[in-house]
Amino acid sequence: MFRIGFGFDTHKLEKGREFRLGGIRISHYKGATGHSDADVLIHAICDALLGAAGLPDIGTQFPDTSSELKDIDSKILLRRTMDLVLKEGYTIGNLDTTIILQRPKVSAYVPEMIKTLGKVLMIEDSRISIKAKTSENLGFIGREEGLSAYAIVLLQKF
Repeated sequence: MFRIGFGFDTHKLEKGREFRLGGIRISHYKGATGHSDADVLIHAICDALLGAAGLPDIGTQFPDTSSELKDIDSKILLRRTMDLVLKEGYTIGNLDTTIILQRPKVSAYVPEMIKTLGKVLMIEDSRISIKAKTSENLGFIGREEGLSAYAIVLLQKF
């Protein structure tokens, strides 16, 4: 049995915040705001995984009202999400993602993100795709007020 899940996340960018994306820290004068470390890529992946497994979304699983989750590393949330998916009897076939942000340019960081995510998800790097796009200076992303990420995942019953 195969199941497909889709995830999306968006966060506001603010000066002076640490910028985390795909489980790694990237040097930039702005970072995403949120209850956790605000890693939009990991959050989109979590929602894709949860949706494909037929489980409640990331906000239900890991509420932003939980003091335990304040400033938590999103890789921990991803690991917990993967544990839920495995408990349902699924494994990842492949994961395809897109990050939309104006700056910083992140294509040079994609191999490190893939390696980091592969370790957390316990899958081969070849099963993970990460693409980075700009919004051509349009909208809140183009004005560097925020960023977004999309993820789609194929799960297989094992």
